Amino acid sequence: MTATPRIPTTPLHEVPAWAVLERRLFDATEDAWRLFSARYTGPDGRILHAGGFEHRDGVDDLYEPFFNWPAFYALGGSDEILAAAKHHFEGVTAQLTEGGMLTGEYENGYDWFHQGESLLFFYGLCAADPGDERFAERARRFAALYTDPAHGNYDPARNIVTAPHNGARGPLEGLGTEWLTYPASLDYMEPYGLPLHGLPGIARWSDLEDPAKAQLMGDELQRRAAGDTAVNLAATSLVTNRWLYDGDDASAAWVARYVDGWRERAAAAGGLMPDNVAPDGVVGGLHDGAWYGGHYGWTWPHGLHSVGMSTLIGAINASFVSGASGSRNDGPLDLVRTMLDTVLDHAITAPVTETPFSLRGSWLERLGPHAAEPATLVPYRFGTDGWFDFGPLQLDLPTWLWWWTRDDADRKRLDRVLDGIPGSDEVRPFRDKVEAGHEGPWLAFLDGSLPDYPERALSMALGQLARRVAVMDAEPVDPETVHLHFWQRANPVVTEVLGQLITGTPQTLYNGGLPFAAVAYTDADRGRPGLPPDVAGLVSGLDRDADGAGRVELALVNLSPTHARRVRVRPSRFGEERLTGVVVRGEDGGVWPGPSTASAGRPGARTAATVPLDAPDLLVELPPSHRADVVLLTAPAGGVPRHHQHHEGARP
Repeated sequence: MTATPRIPTTPLHEVPAWAVLERRLFDATEDAWRLFSARYTGPDGRILHAGGFEHRDGVDDLYEPFFNWPAFYALGGSDEILAAAKHHFEGVTAQLTEGGMLTGEYENGYDWFHQGESLLFFYGLCAADPGDERFAERARRFAALYTDPAHGNYDPARNIVTAPHNGARGPLEGLGTEWLTYPASLDYMEPYGLPLHGLPGIARWSDLEDPAKAQLMGDELQRRAAGDTAVNLAATSLVTNRWLYDGDDASAAWVARYVDGWRERAAAAGGLMPDNVAPDGVVGGLHDGAWYGGHYGWTWPHGLHSVGMSTLIGAINASFVSGASGSRNDGPLDLVRTMLDTVLDHAITAPVTETPFSLRGSWLERLGPHAAEPATLVPYRFGTDGWFDFGPLQLDLPTWLWWWTRDDADRKRLDRVLDGIPGSDEVRPFRDKVEAGHEGPWLAFLDGSLPDYPERALSMALGQLARRVAVMDAEPVDPETVHLHFWQRANPVVTEVLGQLITGTPQTLYNGGLPFAAVAYTDADRGRPGLPPDVAGLVSGLDRDADGAGRVELALVNLSPTHARRVRVRPSRFGEERLTGVVVRGEDGGVWPGPSTASAGRPGARTAATVPLDAPDLLVELPPSHRADVVLLTAPAGGVPRHHQHHEGARP
């Protein structure tokens, strides 16, 4: 292994505004999460919600308010937020267990669109502190619900997850009591249309006003709620998370085999991902032979949003575990490429304001005045009459596809999507529960066409944090009547922009993605993850060639005028990448600080040198008021990725 080089640093003749804003966002977030905890949680960490749970829905809603708290800690947030996050996980888990929603600390059984959302919090805690054996034990036990056929969730003979609703109690029958009948009075579901197409006498929503037809719809929903559905691919994250603890071959094999099963079904259907498999292993077996119509599938309720998200999560996980053998296989991602190309080939051009898109509400906020301009609108859903439900293609899918592969063809597709969204490179002030949607301007920054994105995005994030705190003050909460989604809407912890700038990574895929990162950090003096106090980081470039050689442009700034800081930099969160070299940039011939009789120091000539390296990470020592500018040269590590252990000893 090559000796670690000493990284040259340069004095801060000027303090970059992005660094000041970044550290201000850390400080503001620390104040805000404490206010949230004090106001909305009890002494044991549970959410102050006195309402009960009427059906299977609700588990995700109590975990989601904390989904990005571990991520904030891993970026450099305080030790206290990690302790608080664990405290709230334990409290909410006890609360949901008392409410009859969990068995053995895990979801009784629900669809993986929602299970994936609730597990983001858990995955984040596992990655933030893998030395905590409480969470390691849970990771192994939860994954076994799917890898061990004795639990009933997985049928190894047919290579399927056995029901749309599955979990700690095995495959659950039907979709729950709330949909035993499906009348038109369920007006909150009307924007999504009919859940099943082709039933006799039911062609439009108003037909469900007939009690007999509403009963028929309910009966068919329950009868067809068996066998596998595409969104179950998100369960691969649960098994991959367990694999990250000790690299067991059985977990990796399960992920690869399960994803391969869906790849084979897609190939048999011409390449496009089907959404349902009957208990006997036949696609369309409960849907009159149709490849569409499964629960949370192509027809209802969200189509591409749910099928695409889960398929991308599963494909990334399969690619990820394959890399442990020394040669990563990105073939599973063809599932996502095909579906994106298919909907793009069926796109229309129209303003969002003039379409009945079922998810248009969030897009009206994201696009602002651009919603009235012509845009490329893709069909999100497919039914008996073909493709329908046209809206802008959500950017997280093509962005994560490109980010994972850094493939030129995947970037070309992403650019095609961006070109079809008016104002896609603007930093618009919005924030929904997933805290994503600013991929366009971030990508423009990485390309060099929006150099002030860091300052503008951090300013926007500070404004959205301020709004969340204002919402907390403006909306008094009655635990007896508060809506289950309130705490998601009020969560003030900010990570999207911090994650982009510090780690060079899009916001984690919200329906169950693992917390990957292009760059990860360890505070070398405190032996814990994240940037040290006073230090700001900025990833300004990402690249990778066809042979897997990568380049990551990174700046680190120590804003403290009195304290030196030391930070270890890793070119991946889980050790899947290693350093093959580093381009170090510095100054030659400058004067710092210079004599007191001088009015200023004098910058030197800029220098750059490439130093070969073979190491998992890089130590950067930052004197007070200094910065380091480097380019990390990377390659696949070839070993088995792991949750990274930063320290040992007592756990918070």
